[in-house]
Amino acid sequence: MPLPQNRSGYTFEDYLAWEENDRTELIDGEAITMQAAPSRIHQEVSGAIYAQIHNYLEGKRCRVYAAPFAVRVLDDADTPDNASDTVVEPDISIVCDSSKLDEHGCKGAPDMIAEILSPSTARTDRLVKLNLYQRAGVREYWIVDPAEKSIQVFLLDGGHYRASEYYTGSDIAKVNVLQGCFVELERVFDQE
Repeated sequence: MPLPQNRSGYTFEDYLAWEENDRTELIDGEAITMQAAPSRIHQEVSGAIYAQIHNYLEGKRCRVYAAPFAVRVLDDADTPDNASDTVVEPDISIVCDSSKLDEHGCKGAPDMIAEILSPSTARTDRLVKLNLYQRAGVREYWIVDPAEKSIQVFLLDGGHYRASEYYTGSDIAKVNVLQGCFVELERVFDQE
């Protein structure tokens, strides 16, 4: 199926019919096509965060996934796939409830999501996705800014995000949804 052309009302069924190399997300039925492949720095930052969390989770029940990984954040077990109108591909997702995992990805809110900013996604990640993840009940949301070498952490509190921590430089970032898990920023932002 060709890429969507400025139409709303798409569902997960449509999403599955699009070609694999066409990176498109759905937010409330609206197709949002990713403009370009992620930069080298974006991929290195993503890989460094993923690797540290993956190593921590070895032998534990929670799982970490890197993009592309389909997340139907607003769904639950009873939502039929053809009715789902919101599918995102976060840069990093942590899922601790294995019943949310299926052959397509995650059905429901992951415990934690990290989005890595790029010039083409910064507005969406800071506004649209922040509000979407809050509405979906994602317990922890990281906005990672490679240009500023920083991580801003939002925690869900009473159904609303509150800015919790702001890490820079050689700080060690705490993954709040995983007891005892930390990410060394020096190992994340060391590429130049």
